[in-house]
Amino acid sequence: MVNKIWGSFIVIGLLYGFITGKMDIMNQEIIECGSSSLELFLTMFPMMILWSGIMKVAQEAGVLSFLSRLLQPFFSLIFPELKKDDPALPYIASNLTINMLGIHNASTPFGLKAMKCLQEENPKKDTASKSMITFLVLNTSGVTLIATDILAVRSSMGSLNPTDLLFVTILATIINTTLALLMNAYLGRRER
Repeated sequence: MVNKIWGSFIVIGLLYGFITGKMDIMNQEIIECGSSSLELFLTMFPMMILWSGIMKVAQEAGVLSFLSRLLQPFFSLIFPELKKDDPALPYIASNLTINMLGIHNASTPFGLKAMKCLQEENPKKDTASKSMITFLVLNTSGVTLIATDILAVRSSMGSLNPTDLLFVTILATIINTTLALLMNAYLGRRER
């Protein structure tokens, strides 16, 4: 369905450009957007590699398991149906830790592994469990304490102080995540 929507946007845009005689402007913008996208990718790619490597070393060193144990009181509040030794918890902790560092692309494999573990324990395979929904809400609420991707973009664009947004980011993520978890809890209770 989404492919059809985006495909129709592209076709409508091309038709509009052809009808109005602005195909040369469209071609110029396509080339410039491709160039700026490549430049942005080349700026952010080294940072993604660095942090992915750091997180792999942290995983091998047992740091992520330690974080899972450290976050256990928090997990027992928001995931009451999971046991303390649940295999999904280290992956959830890894995913949240990486997201807190603002390296969202590097957290995806851990999020997928966490969902796989949660699905294996799910009694209704065709319906998301409460813990799966809670993890999805927590993950998509954007828990970010250090927005490294935003810092990289601001640095690449020549910002004199790319860390200006750090306090605002921390405040916004705390409010956003708290509200998301409260809404999730409210809707979960209302559904029962």
